[in-house]
This record gives sequence, C-alpha cells and structure tokens, in this order.
Amino acid sequence: MIEYFSKIREILDVVEKEESDNIKKAVELLTETIFNKGSIYIFGASHAGILCEEMYYRAGGLMLMNPIFAKELMLDASPVTKTSKMEQLNGYGSVIASKVGFKKGDVLIVHSVSGRNPVGIEMAIWAQGVGVKVIVLTNLSYSKSVTSRHDAGKNLYEYSDIIIDNHGDIGDACVKLPGLEQQVGATSTVVGATVLNSIIVETTRTLLERGMKKPPIFYSANLDGGDELNQKLFAEYKDSIHYKL
Repeated sequence: MIEYFSKIREILDVVEKEESDNIKKAVELLTETIFNKGSIYIFGASHAGILCEEMYYRAGGLMLMNPIFAKELMLDASPVTKTSKMEQLNGYGSVIASKVGFKKGDVLIVHSVSGRNPVGIEMAIWAQGVGVKVIVLTNLSYSKSVTSRHDAGKNLYEYSDIIIDNHGDIGDACVKLPGLEQQVGATSTVVGATVLNSIIVETTRTLLERGMKKPPIFYSANLDGGDELNQKLFAEYKDSIHYKL
C-alpha cells in the first residue's frame, strides 16, 4: 500500500466523523444564502487559493461561488516568494476586501491552513464587520501552535462563524521518511477539496428537497446543451454572481 493513500484515508475518516456537524452548519448557511439571493465568496492565498480555483466555474460546481483572486497571491507570481511576503503584510487583506463589495447576508469561505497570516485574517474581519458570515477551513492544532502575524494578535479561526478543521499534521505534510526531518506529502488540498465538494453536494441536495427545481449548478460545457443551460441559470442568479462567463 502506498503510504500517502493510507494517510489521506485516515484524515478523511477523522474529518467525516469530527466535522460532520460543522459541515451541516455550512450546508444550512449556504442553502439559506442561495434562497435569499445572497452572494457566496471564497478566498485563500498561495496554495490555499487552489481551493478557490477548485470551486470556481466547475462542472457540477456551485455557480454562485465567487472567487476572490489577488494577483500578488497567485502561484504564477514571480518570484514565487512574493506570495509569502504579501500574505504576511498587515493591511493588504483589508485593501483586497474593500474592493469585493460584501453585503450583509453574504457568506465568505476563507481557507488557510495555519490561519496566522494577516491577509486571510483581515478578509474575515472586514467581512464580519459588514454582516457577512464567515466559514473558516483551517487546521486548528496547527493554528493554535503558532503565533499570529496580524497586529491584533489573533489567528483566523478566532474570526469565524463556522470552523471546519482539516485535521492534518502540523506543517501540513504527512509522511515521515527515514533520514529526512521534513515530512512530505501535503494533505490540505486533498482534504479541503473533499470537504468543500461535500458541502456543495449536500447544499444542492437540500435545495432540491426544499423545492428548488433548478439549483444553480454548472452543467458541463462539453455536453450538448450545457452552455445554453448555464446561460439561463446565470441570467436567473446574475445578482449573486460577480464574474463574467
């Protein structure tokens, strides 16, 4: 058996058991937001931002998921170390957040494994300040083991309405190899994508059970008629979608 597969299964089993109630809370919040025609946003910096891309413009994904991208935090930045410097810069998250257009009743999902860097913390603080509910996907044991880099001295989980713990190892990587101090094989992307896709599935299920005939889920553009169906849904939910097709 390949050890990494085993480690991922172990973590997913723990997350399914320990985070079930928090995932259900997230599903209920997203369901209410969609029925109320609110907007849903997602943010992460550097590798944490991969989950923003996973949730965005994806066949079978939620059309109302609005990613918050900042060029300086994307992995195509050069030099790539710039992303680390920018996410550690106090004040930068507030600048990004001020341009989003958050409204009371919206939802923001913030993904940060350590939860210590100012950019995600400030995003959550700004959103909560205007009445947005914040779902934080993080690693609680990791976050509680490190000090905040934000001037307020608190980590991201302390600015959340719902916390979902990814239950990974401190430092994220999970496999210990003989003769090497640093563990290898990051888990946060695999586990985080599983958590978020499970929330999308269960939110869609709940919308259907509560009478919504056509939940705002992307059809595959590679299937006949997919583009036309997407355009109809896009028109119906245009006030909650803040990107262009």
